[in-house]
Amino acid sequence: MAKIHILDEHIANQIAAGEVVERPASVVKELVENAIDAGSSKIDVSVEEGGLHSIRVTDNGSGIDPEDCETAFYRHATSKISQGRDLFQITSLGFRGEALPSIAAVSKVSLKTSNNLNGKGRQLVIEGGQLKVTEDIAAPQGTDFVVKELFYNTPARLKYMKTIQTELGHISDYMYRLALSRPDIAFTVRHNGNTLLQTMGNGDLLNVIAAVYGTGTAKAMLPLQGEDMDYRLSGFVSRPDWTRANRNAMSFIINGRYVRSYALSQAVLRGYHTMLPINRYPLIVLKLDMHPSLVDVNVHPSKLEVRFSKEPELLSFVEASVERILKQEVLIPRPARQNLSKEGDAYIQEQLSFPGSQSSKPAGKTSSEADKGSRTAAELPVTPETPPVERDYSSSENRTNDQVREKRSTTLYPASGAVSEGYRKPSAGEYNPTRGMKTEDWLKAAGGTAAEIPSFPELSLIGQHHGTYLIAQNDSGLYLIDQHAAHERINYEFYYEQFGRPADASQELLIPITLEFTPSETEKMKERLTWFEQVGVYLEHFGGQTFLVRSHPYWFPKGEEKDLILEMAEWVLSERNIDLAKLREASSVMVSCKASIKANQKLTEQESGKLLERLAACRQPYTCPHGRPIVISFSSYDLEKMFKRVM
Repeated sequence: MAKIHILDEHIANQIAAGEVVERPASVVKELVENAIDAGSSKIDVSVEEGGLHSIRVTDNGSGIDPEDCETAFYRHATSKISQGRDLFQITSLGFRGEALPSIAAVSKVSLKTSNNLNGKGRQLVIEGGQLKVTEDIAAPQGTDFVVKELFYNTPARLKYMKTIQTELGHISDYMYRLALSRPDIAFTVRHNGNTLLQTMGNGDLLNVIAAVYGTGTAKAMLPLQGEDMDYRLSGFVSRPDWTRANRNAMSFIINGRYVRSYALSQAVLRGYHTMLPINRYPLIVLKLDMHPSLVDVNVHPSKLEVRFSKEPELLSFVEASVERILKQEVLIPRPARQNLSKEGDAYIQEQLSFPGSQSSKPAGKTSSEADKGSRTAAELPVTPETPPVERDYSSSENRTNDQVREKRSTTLYPASGAVSEGYRKPSAGEYNPTRGMKTEDWLKAAGGTAAEIPSFPELSLIGQHHGTYLIAQNDSGLYLIDQHAAHERINYEFYYEQFGRPADASQELLIPITLEFTPSETEKMKERLTWFEQVGVYLEHFGGQTFLVRSHPYWFPKGEEKDLILEMAEWVLSERNIDLAKLREASSVMVSCKASIKANQKLTEQESGKLLERLAACRQPYTCPHGRPIVISFSSYDLEKMFKRVM
């Protein structure tokens, strides 16, 4: 007797359902994508009990021809492709032809559809894959698809469903992505009668972002556009100070299809570079259009993952586009505040001029008018009182001012290597790469050009707060500058350039630095010694678990050389795939942090001014290498609102 036989059609459909219908969200996905392919401009989704009890998708699309209604529920039945070469130029969302029979095999389905405007339509009722009713009915153009009691005949599948809120979360998340991918379609999503999402369908992506993530998020988005020979990019990216704790708010739409792509996510993060805080991710909606032959959407049953034929070129294009738009923006965050009325509608209280005082605004002008004036704020030096004990944010321990003064103090000049009990200018014989430089020379040393300088505000120094924040002003308002973060950014750009030519700066040591590692680390270190040479650090295996540092760049911070090289070694040992760009980046961050001034360290007026000057000359003066903000601002209007001068 033959052992191999053809499966019953009903059993085959149930097995196929396991691939296509994983949970209620899978049903919503398939039905809504079919509605989009039908040319719908309005799609309503209504679910009950997380979709396990009922899912209803109604659209105003082209509908299904009466003679095709039953055929649509056969396996491999589709109108999207007809021959093999169509698989390489897919333009529709659905094309496999397995969705409807798979859904019908594990639920109770009711279909009402009409493909014309004369009110005539067709109805089908299918339970567990068995056709129960087929009849002509009166129906508006479009399709009304109802799925009830999902997995009622497959209790094992039903057993492994999560809570109602979890299943609803999957449904709403995917519907949010679809709404973002098609702002020209009016979507409505309801759960147990409550509206979760409603979009206008007017084609405005920013309106959809506001509907999904809120108006505050929409205001923090930056428009992005780009185009080259193969790709056209559009969408929005969030400002670096508007981030999330995970990648869930990163949406990629390829030719109208929402996809998940780790490679694209990494390209975007590289575009942000050092502007993002550690373990924080931006909110983005990027739409990429390309020829269908450049993307393969048939690599996963759910069609959520794709493969690009020219992936390196695409990733470089995305990274450069994100980097370009961020460079064009002044990325100084303002403090969160309550709902403020528009400046034009505000009532400005009368301002009184006291004898001997000078108004910061021209007489007769409102706050908003004065903000538009020229930057002529005078320098107002102050002598701050001795600050109380503050936390050094660059360390896990608290330090008093006396303890900080005992700690090695680094000058404001990168790589000067000065060691003193306080701040001072380097002597004539000391190495100081920025002494006497003009702004354009400093930019050149940092690898930039004058055209790349962001429109950093022109500031007048006021003083220092708690030995940690510089206080400055201009006609637009008040600014606070984190001195440690600012110096980190200055040092980072300098050291990044220096690590590009490490051999020119490497110096041999009279007394080598000794490093020791565990046995497993020793074997890996021996394999990766050449990577240290790429940044000017020359190590040799001395035997056992010991290594000797024979030379390193002379601009390493004095007294920190061993700790710095150990940190570099930890990074090299922990990285699975090392490349020169990543090593140069990581090394620059490590050195810049150790060489920078810390919190609770007083600066003279001259030192503070020099710090602001160097910061303004940086290519990216708004975040430190770890992504923390350097500058925050309070506009004159913000201050007047807080002091109730604006009602």
